[in-house]
Amino acid sequence: QVQLVESGGGSVQAGGSLRLSCAASRYMRSNHCMAWFRQAPGKEREGVATISASSTWKNYADSVKGRFTISRDNDKNTVSLQMNNLKPEDTAMYYCATRDGAGCPTPQREYDYKYWGQGTQVTVSS
Repeated sequence: QVQLVESGGGSVQAGGSLRLSCAASRYMRSNHCMAWFRQAPGKEREGVATISASSTWKNYADSVKGRFTISRDNDKNTVSLQMNNLKPEDTAMYYCATRDGAGCPTPQREYDYKYWGQGTQVTVSS
C-alpha cells in the first residue's frame, strides 16, 4: 500500500514563500512519476506540477511557472514543492499524488493518479 503524507502548509502573506514536502511509504516511488495538485474551495482540483522518476522531466501549470519548483529526493522518498512569490489565488489544499509509471502524462489530470495524500492547507493573505 502506497502512503503519501504532506507537510509544510501554513498561512503567509502575499509575496511570501512556503515549502511543501511529501513523504512516501517505503516502497516508493523512486521509479514513478510524482505530482502536486491543489483544490481551492468551490473549485475543481487542478494540477500544479509533475516530476518524472529521474527528475528529467518537470512540468508546471502556467499559473505557477517561474514561482514554484518541484524536486524529489529518491534516497529519502520525498518530493517537495518550493513556492515563492505566493499570491492569494494560490490559497488551496495541496495534494501529493503518484501513479504506476515512470513518466508523467500531460496534461496533468487527476484521474491519471492512483495514490493520494490527505493534503496540506496553504493560505495566502493579501
